Amino acid sequence: MDFAIAHGLQGLETFAGIPGSVGAAVYGNAGAYGHSLSERVAGVRFHDGREIRVFTNEECQFQYRESIFKRHKDWVVFSAELLLEHADAGRLRETADGILKVRNEKFPVTMKCAGSIFKNLLFEELPAAAAAEVPASAVREGKVPAAWFLEQVGAKGCRRGDIHVASHHANLIYNGGAGTASDLCALIEDLKARVRAQFGMDLEEEVQYVG
Repeated sequence: MDFAIAHGLQGLETFAGIPGSVGAAVYGNAGAYGHSLSERVAGVRFHDGREIRVFTNEECQFQYRESIFKRHKDWVVFSAELLLEHADAGRLRETADGILKVRNEKFPVTMKCAGSIFKNLLFEELPAAAAAEVPASAVREGKVPAAWFLEQVGAKGCRRGDIHVASHHANLIYNGGAGTASDLCALIEDLKARVRAQFGMDLEEEVQYVG
């Protein structure tokens, strides 16, 4: 992202502050602030366990925070070809810095967290009863933040052991210092159960489990 900005290439500035690698960004179709990597991918070079292959954007089967690579976890992404436009580097830097400021306020760098836990939801895919409860002001670029649903079920401030839901953001779970993986999983399941009981739908984790 910084390399692209320094060279006056537009298209990745909204990714400011998102940790991870290019391969991981392709895998999860990473994005923020109304944009996803799929908008910029021309092709992806990867190994399927037998040979090196190249997929076009369409073959990657990108969806919101999804790609074909999530369904083939044994595939290894080597590289991605991105299509970017020329733009003023100063303006791009200003945009990225503004986003980074907001992100650092929401997810302080000293906080032990993995960012947003649950995916936001596409409004058009919500169950009719749930969609009827969502105010127009909560719908952003066709999506409803998972945090909105979590706030309605009292998620803020919930905890399990030393694992906490932040008081300022219902979709942020952090480790107070001595939390365990089992505590985290239990809290996640509790939050999903609350939303399911009230809205009749399942939240889906954006984070990926290891082990």
